[in-house]
Amino acid sequence: MSFINFAAKEINCKLVYYGAGLGGKTTNLEKVYEMTPSKGKMISLATESDRTLFFDFLPLDLGTVRGFKTRFHLYTVPGQVFYDASRKLILRGVDGVVFVADSQAERMDANIESIENLEDNLKEHGYDFMKIPYVLQLNKRDLPNVLPVDALAKELRRKDEPIVEAVAYKGVGIFETLKEISRLVLGELRKG
Repeated sequence: MSFINFAAKEINCKLVYYGAGLGGKTTNLEKVYEMTPSKGKMISLATESDRTLFFDFLPLDLGTVRGFKTRFHLYTVPGQVFYDASRKLILRGVDGVVFVADSQAERMDANIESIENLEDNLKEHGYDFMKIPYVLQLNKRDLPNVLPVDALAKELRRKDEPIVEAVAYKGVGIFETLKEISRLVLGELRKG
C-alpha cells in the first residue's frame, strides 16, 4: 500500500524483512544502511531479546514511476514468533517482503515456522501471498553446515520468487536482494 507524497513527487514503498530469529534480518538492514549514501536516520526499537529496525532511503538508480521518485522504507520484524503482535503491526501497509532464511540445517524448523507465520499474518491483513512482491534470501551461505540451495528451495520456496544467496555480515547478496524486491515492487506500481 504505497503512499504518494504529491508535494515531494515521491512514492513511498514499505519493504519488510521477515524471518526466524538470528537469521540475518537486522544484519541485512545494517549493511544496506552502512553502504547507502542517501538515507534517513536508522531507528531501532529494542525488546528484551530482539530488535526492530527501520530506515528509509532514496535509491538513485531505480528511476521514476510516472515522474515520481521512489523512496523505500525498510523494516525488520522481531525474529521470535513470540512477538507476533509486533510482526503483524509491521506488516500493515507492506509493499514487498524479503524472507531471510538461515541456511543452516538445524534452523530449517525455525525457517518453516516463520514462513508459515508470515503467510498467516499477511492473510490476516487481507494480502494474497501469491500476489505480493516477495524474495527469498538464503543467508549464512559461508557456514560449514548449510543445506544445498536446492534443498532449501524445495522446503521454503512458495511461488516462483527470486532466490538470492547471501552472507549478510560480509555484505554479500544484500544489494542483490534489495534490487530484486525493489524491481518487483516497482513492477507492481507501474502496473497500477
